[in-house]
Amino acid sequence: MREPRDGLATIDTVVLAGGLGTRLRGTLGDLPKVLAPVGDRPFLDHLLRFLTSQGAARIVLSLGHAADQVMRWLARSPWAGNVTAVIEPTPLGTAGALRWARARIGSDPALVVNGDTLVDADLGILLAAHRAGATEVSLLCAEVTEGGRYGSVELDAQSRVRGFVEKDPARFGPALVSAGYCLLSAAVLDRIAAGDARSLEHDVLARMPPGSIRAVTGRFSFLDIGTPESLARAALFMHLPESAQ
Repeated sequence: MREPRDGLATIDTVVLAGGLGTRLRGTLGDLPKVLAPVGDRPFLDHLLRFLTSQGAARIVLSLGHAADQVMRWLARSPWAGNVTAVIEPTPLGTAGALRWARARIGSDPALVVNGDTLVDADLGILLAAHRAGATEVSLLCAEVTEGGRYGSVELDAQSRVRGFVEKDPARFGPALVSAGYCLLSAAVLDRIAAGDARSLEHDVLARMPPGSIRAVTGRFSFLDIGTPESLARAALFMHLPESAQ
């Protein structure tokens, strides 16, 4: 089951792109993480192309660190008329960014995307599963062969989240990990807006009652450009020609 290709056009997509990118500072300098070059284009261009190819039409770009650089790029990009930018006044964390952007989010649910993550999954399946279920949150999860560098997700027999486990580099073997894409109901967004949580992952999702988050899982590839090593693999992930790397 999947949502029609234009299904994402009926909801808002929020891209969280305000992080400091501390681990990439030695590689990128003062360049914001979402503008990291991958091939001949910034990573953000690849991400926006993927989202629109999946049907997303109402995109809210949540910015913070080095927002002026992103805004200058956006003004010259093909996305200038399709993306609404919201700039947080100080670093607020991922939950704080959603609180700051809440007034720009009008759909129920809304798709929330980490701005440093790209997947080859079908987001229509995620949306269809959310609408068919009875949970406030639907989380896209990937099955990986080595889960040590990621925090993992534990599920019950009905694919509801029982809990989250912190990353442990000493742990070896397969794991189920969050791919950085989730659907949040308006009720969850309203609670975030009314509270003071900073981290969506730790202060909101990890504290929700067991069973209130549905996981949609698959053996798809995903890319997180948060480290120099993963950024170096980005062009290969996107099947870019050697001449563009």
